[in-house]
Amino acid sequence: MEHAFFNGNYYGTSRQTIADQTAKGLTIILEVDMEGVKQIKGDPNFDARYVFVKPPSFEALEARLRSRGTEKEESVRKRLDQAKIELQYAETAGAYDMILVNDELERSREQLREFV
Repeated sequence: MEHAFFNGNYYGTSRQTIADQTAKGLTIILEVDMEGVKQIKGDPNFDARYVFVKPPSFEALEARLRSRGTEKEESVRKRLDQAKIELQYAETAGAYDMILVNDELERSREQLREFV
């Protein structure tokens, strides 16, 4: 369905997996980057709704990434550089059906649940 190579790793979503889960009556939620969104939107046979989960600020995103302590500095820098690009893309008219600011977990969760 979509695929990407980022930070030394390949990521992707299988069409068959989506078909199998949809056949079970499940609602499928994919976590993809903007390239994945573009690829999926390019398939006229796939009906989807798009949500961009946005940090309250770029500084908050950086603090969250750094506080995890799970990545080396080079990886954090790459993720932050990519985040700048994705935040800019999110503002493109029609790119997403909803922009969800993830500033307060319970409120954000409820907004997402209502949208889905």
